[in-house]
Amino acid sequence: MKLMTFTAPTPAQALKAAQRECGEDALVVSTKQIRKKTLSQPALYEVVVAVEDAPRKAQKRSKPAASEKASAPRENVRASRPADDPEEVLVNISEAARQISEIANVTRPEPRSAAPKFQVTEEPAAAPEAAKREMEELKAIKGELIKLADKVKLIQHMVWEEKKPSANGAIPPEFAEIYRIAKQSGMDPGHLDEIMRLTLEHMPLQMRTSSETVRRYFRTLLRKMVPVRLERELVPPQKKIMMLVGPTGVGKTTTLAKLAARYAYLMEKKYKVGIITLDTYRIGAVEQLMQYAKMMRIGIEAVVDPPEFLTALQTLSHMDIILIDTVGSSQYDKEKIDKLQQFLASNTDVGIDVSLVMGAPTKLEDLRAIYRNFSPLGIDTLIFTKLDETRGFGNIFSLVYETEKPLSYLSVGQEVPDDLLKADSDYLVECLMEGRARKVKR
Repeated sequence: MKLMTFTAPTPAQALKAAQRECGEDALVVSTKQIRKKTLSQPALYEVVVAVEDAPRKAQKRSKPAASEKASAPRENVRASRPADDPEEVLVNISEAARQISEIANVTRPEPRSAAPKFQVTEEPAAAPEAAKREMEELKAIKGELIKLADKVKLIQHMVWEEKKPSANGAIPPEFAEIYRIAKQSGMDPGHLDEIMRLTLEHMPLQMRTSSETVRRYFRTLLRKMVPVRLERELVPPQKKIMMLVGPTGVGKTTTLAKLAARYAYLMEKKYKVGIITLDTYRIGAVEQLMQYAKMMRIGIEAVVDPPEFLTALQTLSHMDIILIDTVGSSQYDKEKIDKLQQFLASNTDVGIDVSLVMGAPTKLEDLRAIYRNFSPLGIDTLIFTKLDETRGFGNIFSLVYETEKPLSYLSVGQEVPDDLLKADSDYLVECLMEGRARKVKR
């Protein structure tokens, strides 16, 4: 008997080489991996077989085996495929797994009368080690397939009908999904291009390996687009007067009722709250607000002109917080907006914080017009309502980015007082990326 060594990229290929060279009666002594697979070169396996002396070997090889003849056509077909043919890779993996299974199950050579196609004997520890190595390789292959699936998902989103950022010319495939989401959210294309430019310029290359890392970085940039006015505790003798202005139908009165309940009952520190309503034109508006005030045991004053407004402010001067409801008006109704300005100008003692209330489903162009025409009132903060009635939030990001006015509150439903949230940039980013506004439990 003598030992012969054969090497190949897979155990199956090494075993086949040994079979072709030494015949069917060769016995496998050991199988081991002598080089791991790298990016530049394949793995290398070594198979050591024991063969009989030359005379018997020659005798055996003088008669071609029927199984060898039968396998010849298959070898020819497989040899014609490229080395990196996916089907060839799968066949090699399958054959290697089958061969490893045979090696693991065989503990001693069968009698020659059984005439096995290929007899295998090796040390008991070798087979488990080989099987373990094969499992590690299969896990590595699975990991590569997961990465490939992620790339395929990204490529599926790369149907570019939109204009790509002019500063970069092309968007890497990892950014395709977030670009599509932001574009469909109603964000201004120029703002989106600017965000993408900043992302491509400043994001480290190693973070672009998957769509998940790209999304995290993109979320960070979106958060920086949204300034937020933090809710601070009032320290006596500090007072706060807050006027809600905006177009018709955006929910100013309901939002004011939510704020009143929040300040009077829901915050850690309970404040004394008073309400002034200037909305005496709309039928039922005063009755609705008075009903809210009665339920919350809050003082309320209704006024129709600037002198009465000053009197109401004086009447409620002992309150910590005064909330002012105004009549809704079209952003193009300059007369009503000018009258609101007269109310503001009549008060010179205490500054009034003006919050512009707008509906989230409003188109970006209309939001711009609303802000532009109400801006003579001196807008301090923005409040967005009806977040639960839209699936696109990019218009909010774009308006805040343009005006640089902070958000103070968000409304996500009609329930008083539950559906009012302090403005939160993380929450808005989540709304944009998920395409919906979820209600947050207190």
